Amino acid sequence: MNANIHGSNLILKTVLEVRDLTVSYGKVEALSNANIKVGEGQIVTVIGPNGAGKTTMLSAIMGLLESRGKVDFDGTIEGVPVVERMVARGMNLVPEKRELFGEMTVEDNLVLGAFQRHRSGHRDHAQTMEEVYQLFPRLRERRSQLAGTLSGGERQMLAVGRALMAKPKLLMLDEPSLGLAPLIVREIFRIIGELRRRGVSILLVEQNARAALQVADYAYVLETGEIAMEGPARQLADDPRVIEAYLGLGGKHQEMLST
Repeated sequence: MNANIHGSNLILKTVLEVRDLTVSYGKVEALSNANIKVGEGQIVTVIGPNGAGKTTMLSAIMGLLESRGKVDFDGTIEGVPVVERMVARGMNLVPEKRELFGEMTVEDNLVLGAFQRHRSGHRDHAQTMEEVYQLFPRLRERRSQLAGTLSGGERQMLAVGRALMAKPKLLMLDEPSLGLAPLIVREIFRIIGELRRRGVSILLVEQNARAALQVADYAYVLETGEIAMEGPARQLADDPRVIEAYLGLGGKHQEMLST
């Protein structure tokens, strides 16, 4: 499906369109009628405070949580997303906890990322791994090292690299900067920008609002399970309400990224 994504004059293919997505835990709605779009080759970010429902949104889109609403991914509506099918169709999620296999080497973790493509008959994992190593030279240096012995930044790089082994049409990142030193945060966001230049569509959930708005094309603000604001990322970065709520204090990570 082609559409004038997010009011842009450029006609982009819609990779993901979520309509009226709702997730409930018992009688409590953690996410209420959320509507978002991601265009081909775009970075779209969802910012908001802890407990706003950002991770819940990604998990529901991926099929990890039961939900109501519609998820239109790459032109096909998924009334009830199923995680295995979403992965097979080209969606991949890098979770906040990274979920690596710590007793396996860096290279073995990467190989596992290509499992679904290998099962589908693709035999290009060696070429894809070389592309990942070019993007993350440090992983090449650590290829024989156990994943559990990596630094926090290296584990994040490995988690993203493993997802890229599946050659996703849409990469969803849940808090990629969480717990990382400022210099590593800047490197992670540089890589996110590079992935866009390579044509990867990205849905980014991030508490570091300043960094997210700097790298993204379009942004949504999620508060208490509802979309409170949306607009071009640069426009939201200049909005007084966003500045007061999310940018005013400018933590250490944010200062490093703006230097």
